Amino acid sequence: MKQVHIISLILIIILLFATVSLLVSQTQSSDSNKDPVYVGVAFGGNTTAQAKLLIDRTKSYTNLFVLDSGINPISTNQSAVEEICDYAVNSGLNIIVNLGTWTRNNWDWRIQFFNASREKYGEKFLGAYYDDEVGGIPLDWNWTAYFSRSNSSIFFRAPTANNRYSLVMPNITGTQPENYSEEAKWFNQLLETNRGHVDLKKYNITTFTSDYALYWFDYLGGYDNLFAQFGWNESVNQRISLIRGAATMQNKDWGAIVTWKYTQAPYLDTGENIYNQMVTSFNAGAKYITIFDYPYNSTDNPYGVMTDEHFQALEKFWNQVVTKSSPNSVQAQVALVLPKDYGWGMRSVDDKIWGFWGPDDKSPLIWNNTQTLLNIYGLRLDIIYDDPAFPLQGNYSKIYYWNQTT
Repeated sequence: MKQVHIISLILIIILLFATVSLLVSQTQSSDSNKDPVYVGVAFGGNTTAQAKLLIDRTKSYTNLFVLDSGINPISTNQSAVEEICDYAVNSGLNIIVNLGTWTRNNWDWRIQFFNASREKYGEKFLGAYYDDEVGGIPLDWNWTAYFSRSNSSIFFRAPTANNRYSLVMPNITGTQPENYSEEAKWFNQLLETNRGHVDLKKYNITTFTSDYALYWFDYLGGYDNLFAQFGWNESVNQRISLIRGAATMQNKDWGAIVTWKYTQAPYLDTGENIYNQMVTSFNAGAKYITIFDYPYNSTDNPYGVMTDEHFQALEKFWNQVVTKSSPNSVQAQVALVLPKDYGWGMRSVDDKIWGFWGPDDKSPLIWNNTQTLLNIYGLRLDIIYDDPAFPLQGNYSKIYYWNQTT
């Protein structure tokens, strides 16, 4: 009898061991099948030494390095770009590379670099970060002063708050557009026909940029990935609702980039607030999450504007959230549908429309409905546009239109 009990006990132990092994195997298989989330820093420094120092500081708790050097001397130095990218990839990181926008005399090697990087770095090369704030810049430009000076220029360069530059086109004739649809058409054409963007698409290079408004129209212009800018004092939930809604309807990917809270030192928000923004983005489904590390103008900090509290927040996010659990997923169930071609900035009730017009009679109602729905649904709300090219059916369980009572 004792022998029978022993055999039974052994069988039970074997069965338990097999069950545990199966559960572990299923969990590992499930984890391996999850879409990757790319987390890292966007380097805005000036030298290869600074880039390597930042890589060494973050490589154990990130998997992404954005060489965001479009406005710095690095972007014109091919050997420096290759040295930094080699170092990042050899450190186990994926890379996204910003080499500025198209110029007549310095573009050939850049497009060749992007094209060659897919073979050289394989899956570690995620794509090209091209241009910046392509929706936000024309939205905030002083068009009244522009049209009072000239109505003959088709293209011009518009400076942004952080001294980046972007090509902007009001419309093909250089005259003020007559209506929203006309401007939406020319905005779309601007992005689709931009020389640098055309070349990147010609070689099937995945494109990225970041913006703080008009995500829907940035995607329509051909971008594969957009980063919503966090840091300014606008609602994170509203930004996510706008970018995720645009990405969902147009079958694109999206991410978040934590940028400045202040226009002077310390520039970035606290580590705790940045951590919370990253967690919110992660739970909302962001594929890319990064911190914008620019400028590098202090002799006291070799890491740009990032300090110990920001690195600690990034490390905590990686160790306690990204690698330890699945997102506490907050999927969109409800959509707010805005009018077609309504290029309203939506940062406040009196924001501009396409940069040319002030708020119209629709703006207060849309603003109130947006705030009401965000209060009710939070991150379960997406904000999208009425566009027959993107049917609503099957994406949301409940749909509100901009002019209905909420």
